[in-house]
Amino acid sequence: MKNFIFFIIFSFSYSFCFTQIKSINTQVLVVGGSTGGTAAGIQSARTGAETIIVEQTNMLGGMLTAAGVSCTDGNAALHSGIWQAFREALYKHYHTRNLQTGWVSETCFEPHVADSIFKAWALNEKKLKVLYGWYFDKVLKKGNTIIGAEFINIKQERLIVTANITIDATDLGDVFSAAGCRYDLGTEDSTQSNENSAPGKSNIIQDLTWAAVLKDYGTGADKTILRPADYDPSKYYCSTSDAPCAATPYYLPTKKVLDYGRLPNNKFMLNWPAHGNDFYLNIVEMKPIEREHEFEKAKNHTLGFIYFLQTQLGMKQIGLANDELNHGMALIPYHREGRRVKGIVRLNINHIKDPYQYNLYKTGIAVGDYPVDHHHAQYAGKVPAIPFPQIPAYNIPMGSLIPKDLEGLVVCDKGISVSNIANGTTRLQPVVLLTGQAAGIVAAQSVLQKISPRKINIRTVQQKLLDNKNYLMPFYDVQPNDPGWEAIQKISLIGMLKGIGKSEGWENKMFFYPDSLIMLDEIKRSLQFLGFEILEKNELINLQNIVSVINQINFSISKKNKSAFKEIKQIPVHSFEELGLNNYDSNRPLTKRELAVLFDHFCHSLFQLPIDWQGEVHL
Repeated sequence: MKNFIFFIIFSFSYSFCFTQIKSINTQVLVVGGSTGGTAAGIQSARTGAETIIVEQTNMLGGMLTAAGVSCTDGNAALHSGIWQAFREALYKHYHTRNLQTGWVSETCFEPHVADSIFKAWALNEKKLKVLYGWYFDKVLKKGNTIIGAEFINIKQERLIVTANITIDATDLGDVFSAAGCRYDLGTEDSTQSNENSAPGKSNIIQDLTWAAVLKDYGTGADKTILRPADYDPSKYYCSTSDAPCAATPYYLPTKKVLDYGRLPNNKFMLNWPAHGNDFYLNIVEMKPIEREHEFEKAKNHTLGFIYFLQTQLGMKQIGLANDELNHGMALIPYHREGRRVKGIVRLNINHIKDPYQYNLYKTGIAVGDYPVDHHHAQYAGKVPAIPFPQIPAYNIPMGSLIPKDLEGLVVCDKGISVSNIANGTTRLQPVVLLTGQAAGIVAAQSVLQKISPRKINIRTVQQKLLDNKNYLMPFYDVQPNDPGWEAIQKISLIGMLKGIGKSEGWENKMFFYPDSLIMLDEIKRSLQFLGFEILEKNELINLQNIVSVINQINFSISKKNKSAFKEIKQIPVHSFEELGLNNYDSNRPLTKRELAVLFDHFCHSLFQLPIDWQGEVHL
């Protein structure tokens, strides 16, 4: 009888445990509905792959939503892909194209509005499912290939998702770490990063921030919160010019500091670095669900700053927004830094400063223009000095999304293969949206073509990004509504026409100068990989001598590819006009815009030549 009862109890317990494990299958699994993960999942589904996003919160968008960082940094003039589509949706919602409500950014919005936009997009994709409330726990591997992941929720229930391709869209690189992939964490030395300015090896990461959304409840309101445990007002001294301070106070008054992150509808993003709510907490190597306890320290630090604003600085009418996030407090921290995967290629600050000294820019899949910016003020020890260089606008190579060691995995968000210094600019929200969109295309193409991500034709991915109006070269002065925009992007990726980078304070730029002229010798140097000389005489390019260049390019390619060659005698007037060009004059010099359009049209196979991960052309 005892054995029978034990058998019944054991059977019931086994059955109960078994029912807590759910298994599903998909083509592309996105681990994390982060900023990059949201873009990746939506784009993967749009590209044609069955896709599932698994997210631990109840929001989509990561930094932009659940983390409460809803004033964006950078890319204001780069109207690229899903980043620009997101801004257009915000303009439509707020009935204005002026979203510079706070002085930190040209694009400020309420987190719940961004969440609603991303969720509406996700619901519109029949090939996309989003599962909320699941923390990543472990990877599923078969040999050296990731075949999915296992998740856990707060009820200790388990979810197993198998997939052809997995995208690590976690803030801290949890998936590739669990899979045994090599990665970097913390500051680096020059032998590790190939940067003379690298400060030295340490495990120090940037401060995180537990952001909050505040609201002005009006004159006479008292929204003072309860005094937080272990509250110490001296932590927030010098945070504004009105605050008590025994050292050097921040130069702006409290009202202006709040306006830093002013949002629509009398709300404020509280993400203030100067003696505010930045907080040092290195929990990277913990399991995601185990981090929650440690995060209470960062939350309490932010509550202390709010209490300081209300009681010490007279802002009692400014309280936590009861209609945002978790009663005004973010659902997750704003991580500025985590693990960085060792990818097929690794972007460092040298590639960003001097792109044309290398060929990585030819493999570009996303663009950025924010200065290198690290937050280290809250670390208790001594942080190695990092001389942040001035940089132009730049692009990110496709090989930085693909791990060197593992198959079946694509990386986006902050875990891409970059140096510690470069992470100070690639980590920003618009850039992460764009790298996520590229990761979605890479993953979907891998599934649809039934090949490894590392075997995908880079030009195929770039063309699909161009089809989505994604910048691949960060030209400030040629926007997607320019008829020559795509041709300029393509010809520049080949290296025939180059831009000039400029650092202008917090607005780093790269100019194409589309109306400028160019000498034949510049074209000749850029086409040395074809193995021929174009012309002996160096002169400005016009409609007469460009024909010789076009014929030599096409002949060289046809000879290498053993394909038919068709010589042209001249550029027909009707072709010139059909391409949207004006002023047909065979003797006048052609502008860079005109050259890009003509080369793209008459030498279209140039862009189809395969390139390797370093940007070298292979005929």
